[in-house]
Amino acid sequence: MTSDTNECIIGIGSNINPEIHIESVLAILHREVIVKAVSAWVKTSPIGITSQNDFVNGAVKVQTPLSREAFKAYLKQLEHRLGRNRTLSKFGPRVIDLDIIVWNNEIVDEDYYTRDFVRNSVNELRTANNC
Repeated sequence: MTSDTNECIIGIGSNINPEIHIESVLAILHREVIVKAVSAWVKTSPIGITSQNDFVNGAVKVQTPLSREAFKAYLKQLEHRLGRNRTLSKFGPRVIDLDIIVWNNEIVDEDYYTRDFVRNSVNELRTANNC
């Protein structure tokens, strides 16, 4: 990794056609950034609003020349490209959810500490070097 490259672990989740949307987001990431590793995928129960489909969650480690702020904006735009509806409840169903969990080896999302599935996916990738 060069000094002008940032390494990031992105948490990924979906409970609306998750197989299709996760495959789509991974294909886009492979085209648009350097994907270093992909975690195992796990089914998780919804948090908050429990009367919805289970989620499929995992994580991906990528490298990007973008700043953290620019990469966060890129991820929000990527969610929009895949049809994410931000007018729905934060804990409601979604086609895709992309969150920066680790930025240059620094944990930047509190979900790492409170959600086992996030921590497990991130820890799997922290030592991974390739897909």
